Amino acid sequence: MIKIITDSTCDLSNELIQKYDIQVLPLYVNLGDESFRDKEDITVEQVYEWSDKHKTTPKTAAASIGEVMEVLEPYKEAGDDVIIFSISESMSSINQNMRLAAQELEYEDHIFVIDSMNLSTGIGLQIIEACEMAQKGMAASDIADYINNLRPKVRSSFVIDTLVYLARGGRCSSVAALIGGVLNIKPKIVVEDGKMIVAKKYRGPYKKVIKQYVKEMEADLLKARKDRVFITHTPCDDGIVDGVRSYLEELDYFDEILETNAGCTVGSHCGPNTLGVLFIAGDE
Repeated sequence: MIKIITDSTCDLSNELIQKYDIQVLPLYVNLGDESFRDKEDITVEQVYEWSDKHKTTPKTAAASIGEVMEVLEPYKEAGDDVIIFSISESMSSINQNMRLAAQELEYEDHIFVIDSMNLSTGIGLQIIEACEMAQKGMAASDIADYINNLRPKVRSSFVIDTLVYLARGGRCSSVAALIGGVLNIKPKIVVEDGKMIVAKKYRGPYKKVIKQYVKEMEADLLKARKDRVFITHTPCDDGIVDGVRSYLEELDYFDEILETNAGCTVGSHCGPNTLGVLFIAGDE
C-alpha cells in the first residue's frame, strides 16, 4: 500500500482530502504566546483579526521531527510505502524535519519525501497526480521520480490586494522594493525555483486587476494540462471568485475547475483578497 501525506500548506479542500484519502500534517500558527494547528484550531479570519490588532504577521512553525515520526510510524509498522509532500524547502523547515524523521525511523527506503518547491495548491496539483498514479498501482519510487520531473511544469501565481501582510512577513524579498512606494500596488506573485517573486505590478480596483490577471494567462491556460485548474483564494468577495470561475468555464477547456480556500499558513502572509489560478503546463 502507498500512503500520501502532506503538510497543511497544500490548501486542498476537505472534499479532495477525503476523495483521495490524503493525510494532512498541520503546521503551526503562533499568535503571540499561543500556538494553533493550521486549519484545525484556527481560521484565517481569526488570524487576520489578530494580525490587524497587533500590526504584525503571526509566526508560522513546522511540525517537529518527533511529530512527523508519530505520523509515519504506523506506516512503517504496516510495511507501507509513504510519499510525503512539503511546502518549498526555502519557505519552511518542515521538509528537513520530514527527512530527518524518516532517517530516525530507519525507513528511508520506503518514505519518499518530496520538496514541492511550491506552495498552496501548487503542492495540491502534485499531490493529486501522485494519488491518481498510486490508484493505478504504480510503485512509490516511480511516482516520486515522476513528480520530481513534473515540478517545473507547475504554474503557481496569485495577486494580492494589499502589501501589508506580505511586507510584515518578509517571505517575499522582492516585495521590499515596493514598500515605501505606492502601497496601492497589487503585485502578481509567482513561484519560481521554490521562491516567491514579484512578476508584475497592477494598479486599480482589485476586481478589475483580477480580470486582467486571468485574461493575460489565457494563452498559457489553453496550452495547460486539461485535467484540472485551481482557483485558490483567501477571503474574497464572492463576485470576484465567481467572475474567475465563469471566465474559466467559458474557455471550455478544463475537465475540472476546483475552488479551494487558502489556510492560515499561506493566508497569514498574503492577506485577504488574494486570489490565484494554478495549473500544470502542458507538453510543448
